[in-house]
Amino acid sequence: MAYDERLARFRQAHLNPFNKGPEPPGGAGGGGAGEDEPLPPGAPPLDAARRHEPGQGDGEGSERPMDLGLAEDHFSRPVGLILAPDVQQLRRAIEECRRAILALPEHSERQKDAVVRLIHLRLKLQELQDPDEEEPNIRVVLEHRFYKEKSKSVKQMCDKCSTIIWGLIQTWYTCTGCYYRCHSKCLPLVTKPCVRSKVSHQAEYQLSICPESGLDSQDYRCAECRAPIALRGVPSEARQCDYTGLYYCSSCHWNDLAVVPARAIHNWDFEPRKVSRCSMRYLALMVSRPVLKLREINPLLFNYVEELVEIRKLRQDILLMKPYFITCKEAMEARLLLQLQDRQHFVENDEMYSLQDLIDIEAGRLSCSLTEIHTLFAKHIKLDCERCQAKGFVCELCKEGDVLFPFDSHTSVCTDCSAVFHRASLPHRDCYYDNSTTCPKCARLSLRKQSLFQDSVAEAEP
Repeated sequence: MAYDERLARFRQAHLNPFNKGPEPPGGAGGGGAGEDEPLPPGAPPLDAARRHEPGQGDGEGSERPMDLGLAEDHFSRPVGLILAPDVQQLRRAIEECRRAILALPEHSERQKDAVVRLIHLRLKLQELQDPDEEEPNIRVVLEHRFYKEKSKSVKQMCDKCSTIIWGLIQTWYTCTGCYYRCHSKCLPLVTKPCVRSKVSHQAEYQLSICPESGLDSQDYRCAECRAPIALRGVPSEARQCDYTGLYYCSSCHWNDLAVVPARAIHNWDFEPRKVSRCSMRYLALMVSRPVLKLREINPLLFNYVEELVEIRKLRQDILLMKPYFITCKEAMEARLLLQLQDRQHFVENDEMYSLQDLIDIEAGRLSCSLTEIHTLFAKHIKLDCERCQAKGFVCELCKEGDVLFPFDSHTSVCTDCSAVFHRASLPHRDCYYDNSTTCPKCARLSLRKQSLFQDSVAEAEP
């Protein structure tokens, strides 16, 4: 029985990793009696077993367990799991995570995991500071009409605080007038009125090229938010708007690019320049408005830009075609004039231009599209519609040739009665001016008026 007792004591004292108590005293045979007794075959020597006993021979603490997979913390909180903390706890956790990122080796996996956890913590903090509560769909602030956005895109920037709008967890609004975007928490902080109100009340451009007056005239402050600025970037970088000539801070000037109207009109320069956020929104709203009267602003421009002369001739022809369409039932049903619905001023006058017109003229797009519309209109009047053909003219000077229309290239039109006559290929061979100094139709109308006046006088006499 001595062998069985020694084997049980050996297994209990040396192989149980959870038994960290002191070794029991010697067995039944006494302290030295057991050492002289033989061990079972294949069993390790007693001294070797004692050398591997916890807390002995390895120089480590007595609390070290054997490597049975217990060193891993299976009960720890997973990375990214945040259990509804308050704002103060999240801020402390963010600060600790930042210090840990700085302490870890660069580009290591542990540092990347810490960065991911920092992002989760900051998103959670933002969610607590801007909770997803029920907010009105429409809010009016300084003539802005803000509508709550349904999009979950995260690629938008707040025009007020210049930070990213996280559409998944944040509520944000867009002005339907000037497309100003901001967080719901930034709405009470908006200080700039809606640009569309300025466009509605005063639709005109600054036609001086970059009218700079200097930082001292602005008291070294941003022209919009009045934040301190300086050319050397201390305390904030001063950025000049090429449209207004004023200086702005980096929050009000994002280096957006836009075509400046003054450079386009005076220099025929369409190179995009850096403008402030406010100027960019104003130019975007004004780009399609016909407010430029080129003949008054820069009349010499037509002498140097051939495309402008061609566009002016096409517009004049379209204005001469307009009376045909207004009185033609087929043209009204076909809605031919809607071909110019994007440029309504083309069917109203031939003097006003929009900035978009000039951009398209420079790019060559407007000439092609307007020529196609001109051909379509002329085809309806001269070939497709019999009613419009019946409204043509016959030259009363030579009484020869085909039916004439005022928009034909080989005709001349009387400015008083709109009668149409032949015109030769050379200016001095104009048959209207060569054959008579008076328009035959105007002379006939004048005689009729005189005859009617004489008849009325004769009837009035007793």
